[in-house]
Amino acid sequence: MAGKSLQQELGKKKPFESPEKEAMLNIVRTSDQFQNRFGKLFRSFGLTGSQHNVLRILRGEGRPMRCDEIRQRMIQVVPAMTGLLDRLEKEGFVTRTRCEKDGRVIYVNLTTKAKTVIQKIDGPLTNLYQQCLGHLSQTELKQLSALLEKARQSLQA
Repeated sequence: MAGKSLQQELGKKKPFESPEKEAMLNIVRTSDQFQNRFGKLFRSFGLTGSQHNVLRILRGEGRPMRCDEIRQRMIQVVPAMTGLLDRLEKEGFVTRTRCEKDGRVIYVNLTTKAKTVIQKIDGPLTNLYQQCLGHLSQTELKQLSALLEKARQSLQA
């Protein structure tokens, strides 16, 4: 059963000017609604989405990482990585250590507190992925990912 079209959702009287515009606005609207849901979950654990992303990256790597390595792996671009890390450190989620060989290089590491919080988020996060996209088949999910990856290719030129 198909839901409302974006045109119906927005109460738009005329069709969209182009299929590209309709698709882009669908992406933006869907992303906004998903981000609201995920933001609410992360806030319930005292984190933002970007903060969770940093902690998830560090846990996945299993070792201290340089700030630039973390920045490269972020899902969303973070303009103020230092400020983000300052807040995480202040809340006791990460520690930072200067490299002995090169004082300009700073390594970021997870604390026990962060590991505990991330572990508590894992179950609710998996449930939220399921709520948001569980109604799609495995084939549809693969198609969706492939189409979104293809769409981003135009930005890499």
